[in-house]
Amino acid sequence: MPLPVAIQLYSVREEASRDLAGTLASLAEMGYTGVEFAGLYGFEPEAILPLLEKNKLAAVSAHVPLEEMLEKPQEVIRDYQLLGCRYLAMPYLTPDRRPGSDGFQKTIRDIETFGRLCAAAGMTLLYHNHDFEFEKIGGEYALDMIYRTISPEYLQTEIDTCWVHVAGEDPAAYIMKYTGRAPLVHLKDFVMPGKSKPAKLYELIGIEDKDKEPEAPEFSFMPLGSGVQDMPAILDASLRAGASWVVVEQDRPAAGATPLESAKRSRDYLGNLGW
Repeated sequence: MPLPVAIQLYSVREEASRDLAGTLASLAEMGYTGVEFAGLYGFEPEAILPLLEKNKLAAVSAHVPLEEMLEKPQEVIRDYQLLGCRYLAMPYLTPDRRPGSDGFQKTIRDIETFGRLCAAAGMTLLYHNHDFEFEKIGGEYALDMIYRTISPEYLQTEIDTCWVHVAGEDPAAYIMKYTGRAPLVHLKDFVMPGKSKPAKLYELIGIEDKDKEPEAPEFSFMPLGSGVQDMPAILDASLRAGASWVVVEQDRPAAGATPLESAKRSRDYLGNLGW
């Protein structure tokens, strides 16, 4: 039986910032049954809850920067519990916290600290990867080191299938590697005609990296089914790994399309597959 389909609201962030109520209604009409937050767009949780209820949308999870988690942990947990979120996810690590930096070991300790607070509150902390976690430390990927070091009780996975592929690994196989520890899976498609990834790839998702050279133009995020991903294999792996939700994410819309049009194309694609 297919899994329920949510969308990461970062995919439609400008629309949500202008008109959250209208954006949620549009997403529900497309067939999404859940959302993953990336901020609250200036609203209090109590004001968002009726919008979710009206559109029969579940608040599945939320992306919250690690620094915000550590600075105001109880507020973060309270706000997203009020919305009904079961999961909180770290969306990104700044360069000073990444593998290879002096701050990486502290980052692992900080993640576990917040993971314990989430567990105590009945929530589950997730780690959402990019490709920089696929740097090897002592022959082991840093991403695997994070998951090996921290107990599943305090940290679960949110495998981003695009970034796994960009890193040179098979997304479906990586989901299966964490069977039983993969409650949410990010579905993301892309094209990358060149032989290597753009140097300034993260600027495509709105994060400036001053240490890199200008990025190549050929990398593009795409609606599901329009890029290089073997999406049927990824969906099958998500089911077999025991996921509870799949989450559509497209950091930038397809050329000539709006973010909402891209979101609809992804949902229609999944619908055509029986999802």
